[in-house]
Amino acid sequence: MSDQAPDTAPGASLKATITAAMKAAMKARDKERLGTIRLILSEFKRIEVDERIEVDDARALVVLDKMVKQRRDSADQYQQAGRDELAAQENFEIGVIQEFLPTPLTEAELDAMVTAAIAASGSSGMQAMGAVMAQLKPQLQGRADIGSVSKLVKSRLTG
Repeated sequence: MSDQAPDTAPGASLKATITAAMKAAMKARDKERLGTIRLILSEFKRIEVDERIEVDDARALVVLDKMVKQRRDSADQYQQAGRDELAAQENFEIGVIQEFLPTPLTEAELDAMVTAAIAASGSSGMQAMGAVMAQLKPQLQGRADIGSVSKLVKSRLTG
């Protein structure tokens, strides 16, 4: 993590927090961090222009989550190809992006949320999978890997 905490008021939007972090990185002349933050903001801008919407915190979390996933995939591919310097760059970018994501859920918290969602769905078996995931996804965005949660829910519903 970085010691350059953005200077934003509590409750500020995620986009405002990231913009403040960009300014801090510019002042600190931290080119690598600045480059990653600019990638994030350019993705927000692309969405705003393409879809003619304002990126809210929920959408920003989806975008950040996707960016982390893409970089993990790239880092794995670079690692397998023996391109350690490129894998290191991807991992650096993952670290910067994760600074703006909420604290990841612990296994116990995740387990409790899945149990509660299955109980709330009122049905059992694989037919409840969609309802359970629909209930969990907004709560988990940016805090857990949705693919891993899906596997956990599936094992609970079939097991």
